[in-house]
Amino acid sequence: MIEFKAINYRDLTNETSTEIYSLRKKVFKDRLNWQVKCTEDMEFDEYDNENTTYIMGVCEEEVACSLRLIETKFPTMIMGTFLSFFNNITLPTGHFIEASRFFVDKTKIKELNISKEPVTTMLYLTVINYAIENKYEGIYAIVSHSMMMIIKKSGWQISVVEKGISEKRQRVYLIFLPTDKINQQILCAEVYSKTLLDTKDLAAVPLCFYSQDDSVISFNS
Repeated sequence: MIEFKAINYRDLTNETSTEIYSLRKKVFKDRLNWQVKCTEDMEFDEYDNENTTYIMGVCEEEVACSLRLIETKFPTMIMGTFLSFFNNITLPTGHFIEASRFFVDKTKIKELNISKEPVTTMLYLTVINYAIENKYEGIYAIVSHSMMMIIKKSGWQISVVEKGISEKRQRVYLIFLPTDKINQQILCAEVYSKTLLDTKDLAAVPLCFYSQDDSVISFNS
């Protein structure tokens, strides 16, 4: 079974937080060589705090993918770490969230034999489900060009708000990701057309996918 769930920073076990931050170090420092803060082979920063919720995909009790959500009324990377990347950037007042630190561990996906599953789109769908459930008006994120193309490929109808230049002199974008029923339906259809697994409810959080061989099926809401 693959389960995509939301968990607040306060509710993270030491084991899960270590796993998430270690994978982030592997992706953002070792592979992408970003200027990120690392301690004891883990990547975490001041935005990993009680205001943070993580969306993660878990298979066989191992984290395979994750991203970080923070309400924009709190300090965020957009208005902090990334602010200098843009000439002029503001966020609207309202019930919005910032998404950051997105990763899918391709090595682990392969080891868990789920590389044929649309894991990335499943993760995105869970984010939309979570946002709708909590009545958020939408999501803002800073992404690279390649990351923006990956998101667009899922069918999510995102829009570019501002363009900027990163510390590595590469183009980055502030994008808006709508979290409405239309985009939920688009991603539901995309997942349904590609997955080999079954699910009870594509609009749920947690969002669970299982095969006929799964002996225990859990659909906690």
